[in-house]
Amino acid sequence: MEKHAYEQLGPIPRRRLGKTDVEVSAIGVGGHHLGDLPDVDHAIDLVHEAIDAGVTFFDNCWEYYDGKTESFLGRALVGKRDRVFLMTKVCTHGRDGALGLRMLDESLRRLMTDHLDLWQIHGTCFDSDPELAYRKGGVIEALDEAKRQGKVRFVGFTGHKDPAIHLRMLEGGYPFDTVQMPLNCFDASFRSFERHVLPEAHRRGVAAIGMKSLGGTADMILRGAVTHEDALRYAMSLPVLTTVAGMSSIDVLRRDLLVARGFTPMSAAEMDALRASCAPEAADGRYEVYKLSLRYDNPEARQAHGFPDDPLQKEIRLTFDELMGTTSR
Repeated sequence: MEKHAYEQLGPIPRRRLGKTDVEVSAIGVGGHHLGDLPDVDHAIDLVHEAIDAGVTFFDNCWEYYDGKTESFLGRALVGKRDRVFLMTKVCTHGRDGALGLRMLDESLRRLMTDHLDLWQIHGTCFDSDPELAYRKGGVIEALDEAKRQGKVRFVGFTGHKDPAIHLRMLEGGYPFDTVQMPLNCFDASFRSFERHVLPEAHRRGVAAIGMKSLGGTADMILRGAVTHEDALRYAMSLPVLTTVAGMSSIDVLRRDLLVARGFTPMSAAEMDALRASCAPEAADGRYEVYKLSLRYDNPEARQAHGFPDDPLQKEIRLTFDELMGTTSR
């Protein structure tokens, strides 16, 4: 059997979810990037290697690639479900909770499981989203019902646009178990979730989940603004439950495992120095376009809020290809 460099390193650290006795790996596999893999067999190979390497946290979402990524992950977890902490997201985007419960049942079928470890409200990115979530008949009622039915263990919410929206979700008072947000060395200097949301989540006892450690597209790496190792180490050094990383190939998984296995956190001085070096280029948001544009809002969210689809978006291109009978991605 082929050996890989990360196998010579220590285990991936585990971190506790709030005051529970549940622990998860300090790095998680992002669900959206599973849809970038050529086919389900490649996705299965990646998931299996991640599990064998000690990754337990797996992210997904009802709307990613029109459900394809949940189906890929479900097939990959056959016989391995009890080795992972499984999360997916509900995509009502302001619509009613009854729709959310139907989405949950679809997610469970695709993921081939009878329960989720974590179910999160996806993409609270519009100013009206907190009020719509908390309204009578809204998605927060669906969270309670899903827990009552035993279909989910923990609940939370996510978003990537504006720290103020996250704060309003927290201030609404619902006892979320988790909150997912962009956390990277550029975020610290631009509309910062790290500076504004992370402390409030900790004050309320809500476990933070980091995402977009490389900015979602890794442009910060490709343009030489920061190294892959420094960017991932920074994100994983923050006080978070786990850092969800997009892994679009086995090579990316293995590169991430070189950081995660036997992980050594950055010192406070190292983190301060990296923030300072990134600050000049962080100021205009060039590496965090998801905070500035609809470009990274899924078609489901755009349609629910009355915005037109983006024909260049991956999910829209995939739908068009299927209609035309082509296979390009």
